[in-house]
Amino acid sequence: MLNFISGNVLNPIVETQIPLLSFFLCIATALFIGFLLMLVHKKQRNSSSGFLITLAMLPTVVAMVIIMVNGNLGAGVAVAGAFSLVRFRSVPGTAKEIGAIFIAMAAGLAVGMGYLTLAIIFAIILMLVELIYNSRKMKSFFSNTQDRQLRITIPENLDYTEVFDDIFEKYFKECDLLEVKTTNLGSLFRLTYQVTMKNGVEEKKMIDAIRCRNGNLEISLSRPLSHNEL
Repeated sequence: MLNFISGNVLNPIVETQIPLLSFFLCIATALFIGFLLMLVHKKQRNSSSGFLITLAMLPTVVAMVIIMVNGNLGAGVAVAGAFSLVRFRSVPGTAKEIGAIFIAMAAGLAVGMGYLTLAIIFAIILMLVELIYNSRKMKSFFSNTQDRQLRITIPENLDYTEVFDDIFEKYFKECDLLEVKTTNLGSLFRLTYQVTMKNGVEEKKMIDAIRCRNGNLEISLSRPLSHNEL
């Protein structure tokens, strides 16, 4: 009780003592950074409430861990070993969500080491950069160089080896045939291509040109299934 009143949160038998005011200041700063990260991430995309709450609390959790192991190598190794045993049983996140988690952890590390101003500046700079990269102009800039997945359904009597070559040369920088699959009891073929769109390509004109060759059967243009959205 006397230790709490005197401003020390930890018991004297522990070597490291944390002033009560410094502890609450670190926690408040970490919560503030987590709240800002949550707001920015919520505006950019649709995320579950569980992920947003976790993102808001993550800087505080990391800061608390760093505070407790500060200056104690043995405790740091023990905590690292404990975290290595954790298995996250959840749906894999996108690249943007993983990036947000790393930002929250880096900010929490800075707070836990006592660099409160540095942590706030770092978080604000990264959030501003994220807002800039997610603006409409920047999205259009990145989308010009993004790979796409093109699926074309053709009748079984159509030779697909060269039938689309001139169209692909006109609209794509690169084009690779990934898969040929029969469908509809073998009466149709489904071709899957990995393509890189040229700058300024009008997708509707490209699709209309392919429709004239495949008998107006199904055509699908999407992002590669193997890539998470950035």
